[in-house]
Amino acid sequence: MADDGPDSGHQRPDGLDDTTVQALGKLSEALETVERVRGHLYSAHQLVGTADFSLDEAVSLFMQAGHTGTAERIQRELIGRNVIPGHWTFQIVEEFDDGYYAEFREVEREARVRLAGGRRHLYEAELKERRRTHGRRGHEAQPKNPEGREQQDAGLREGRERQDAE
Repeated sequence: MADDGPDSGHQRPDGLDDTTVQALGKLSEALETVERVRGHLYSAHQLVGTADFSLDEAVSLFMQAGHTGTAERIQRELIGRNVIPGHWTFQIVEEFDDGYYAEFREVEREARVRLAGGRRHLYEAELKERRRTHGRRGHEAQPKNPEGREQQDAGLREGRERQDAE
């Protein structure tokens, strides 16, 4: 059966050794972890913003209750305060995105293009082949959606073109 294996975008290029596939898998895994870190930074950004706006209501309530000193201290010391010197959370997120995150993504992409023709998740595709039950429903090698394969093949061609250009 022609579809009883990974699609062309998830097949190991000729000559690519096991150790390189494992290394690319570890690099991808590390990038996925950094993607989660990025999500947590955005969560922190939104949570700190929510807390800052909640302080407005706390100030109002303290004022209504006659606790002017407490309200004024919150207003003066906490509302609008930097979370680390010189930085609100949006600045932390931007620096992370433009620095470490951008460089990490570029290094991972460049390694994939140079070493595997742009193919992603080769390690996982081979793991799937080893672990699935061939011929069993629910264990198919790839989706039956031909448009999805066409999109993957287009991405693979783009990766190969970048590799050839380098």
